[in-house]
Amino acid sequence: MSGYPYARLTLATLFAVSIAGFANPGLAAPAVTLNTPNGHPTAKVKVSGTGFGASKAVDIYFDTTDEVLVASNGSGAFSNVQFKTPADAAPGDHWITAVERDNGTAAQAPFTVTTAWAEHGYDAKGKRYNPYENVISTGNVKKLDTLWTAKTGDAIDSSSPAVANGFVYVGSLDHNLYAFDALTGALIWKAATGDEIESSPAVSNGIVYVGSNDGRIYAFNATTGALVWKRGPTRGPIFSSPTVAGGVVYIGSAAHGAFGFDAATGATAWQAGGSDGVESSPAVADGAIFLTTPDGLAVGLGLDGSFGWTSSGGGISSPATDNGIAYFADSSGDVSARQESGGLAWSQSASGSAFVSSPAVASGILYIGSEDGKLYTFDAGTGAPGWIASTGALIDSSPAVANGVVYVGSNDGKLYAFDAASGTRLWSAGVGFAVKSSPVVADGVVYVGSYRDKLLAYSINGDAPARRRAPPSFASLHPDHRLKAVQ
Repeated sequence: MSGYPYARLTLATLFAVSIAGFANPGLAAPAVTLNTPNGHPTAKVKVSGTGFGASKAVDIYFDTTDEVLVASNGSGAFSNVQFKTPADAAPGDHWITAVERDNGTAAQAPFTVTTAWAEHGYDAKGKRYNPYENVISTGNVKKLDTLWTAKTGDAIDSSSPAVANGFVYVGSLDHNLYAFDALTGALIWKAATGDEIESSPAVSNGIVYVGSNDGRIYAFNATTGALVWKRGPTRGPIFSSPTVAGGVVYIGSAAHGAFGFDAATGATAWQAGGSDGVESSPAVADGAIFLTTPDGLAVGLGLDGSFGWTSSGGGISSPATDNGIAYFADSSGDVSARQESGGLAWSQSASGSAFVSSPAVASGILYIGSEDGKLYTFDAGTGAPGWIASTGALIDSSPAVANGVVYVGSNDGKLYAFDAASGTRLWSAGVGFAVKSSPVVADGVVYVGSYRDKLLAYSINGDAPARRRAPPSFASLHPDHRLKAVQ
C-alpha cells in the first residue's frame, strides 16, 4: 500500500520513542505521547510524559525550538501540556522532544504537519479557502511546474480532487473513483460505481464519500477502496458533492431534493425537498444547511432537514459561508449574501452571464468565475465590486484561495493563479483540455483535473516536497531560559 512516506512513518511510530542512553538507571524509560499524531500549522497539540525525574524542569521542543517548560510531578510525569505548532511548519515529519533540563533525560514522538483539502468546499462551510497553506505564495507561485500527471479511464468532468492522509481522490466519467499517491501520482486503487462520477469526493474519518450519476452515494475505505456502504437510488443522478459535518453526510439529488446520511452506516437521517432537484454541494455552518436548486432558489434548512427559508438567487453553483453569512451566485449572473435567517445582506448584478462556478471567500473578499470567462471579486461585507481578471474561455471551475493566491481553471485549457488582493496574473499552465474540475491546494501542491482524462499536480520547480525529516540531534536543542514552568 502506498501513500505519503511520512504518513507511513507516523502510523508505524505512533507510540512514544525513548532516547536510548538518557533514561535514569532502574527507572522506567522516559516516554512522551501526543493527543494527536498530526495537525495543521497553528494546531494545538497536547503532550504528556512519563519516566522523568520527580519534580524536574522539562523542556518541550517542536523540532529545535523550545516551546514550553513544564515541571514534572512527584512521579516524574506531566500531562496535556499544550502549545501551538508553528505557523511556518512545513508539511511532513516533525518531532516533539521532551528533555529534562538538568541531566538530558529525554524522549521523542513524531508529529505530522498537513494542510489537507478534504472536500469540495475545503470544509463544510464551503469557503474554498485553505488558511494553513504555507509553501506556495505570491512570491514563488511563478515557479510552479508539473510534479506528476496521472491518467484516468475517461474525462474528469466537474469532479474536483480531495487530498488527505497522503492520497488524492477524484472521480471520472468512466464510473470510477480513483485514489492516487499524492506525492508520486501512482495509482493506489480505483473503485467502481454504477455510472459516471461528476460529484467531488469528501474524506472524513478514514472514509471517502462520493455521489454517482446512478443516483447513489458511495462510501469507500479511504486507504483500501473497499466498499463500506452505498445508498440509493435517489431517483435522480447525483451531481452534488458530499459535505461531511457532525457525523452526517449532506448531499443533493438532481431530481429528488437533499439528503442526510449517517456517515458511519449510511442510514438515511432525513430527506427534504421532494421532487425539487439539488445539484449544488450543501454548505453547513452555524446550525444550518445552505443549498441551491437549478430552478433558481437559494435554500436554508435546519440540520435535521427541516424547512427554513427559500429565496431567489440559486442555480447549480454551490453556496459558501463565512461569519454567519451565506453567499450565492445564480444563473442570471447575480451574487447575493444572506443571513442565516434568509434575510438579504446585499445583492449585486455582476457579469450578466450565468455562474456555474461556486464562490470562494477569504480575507473579506468573495471570488467567483463566470461563463463570460472572467473571475469576479466582491467585498464580502458590502458586495462592492472589486477587481476582475480574464481567462480565455468560460469558467465552470470554482476558485481556490490559499496563502494570498487564487487559482481557477478555464475552458481554454489553462489553470490560472492570480494575486488574491490585486488580481494580477502570477502564473498559468496549459493542461491540454478544458478545466471544469476545481483546483485544490494542499501540502504545498496544487491539484486539478482535466477533461482529457488526466489529474495533474504542480509544485515549486516540479520538485517533490520534502516530507521525511530526521529527528533533531540533542546537540541542536538549546533551552530557552526565559520560559516559565507550567504544572
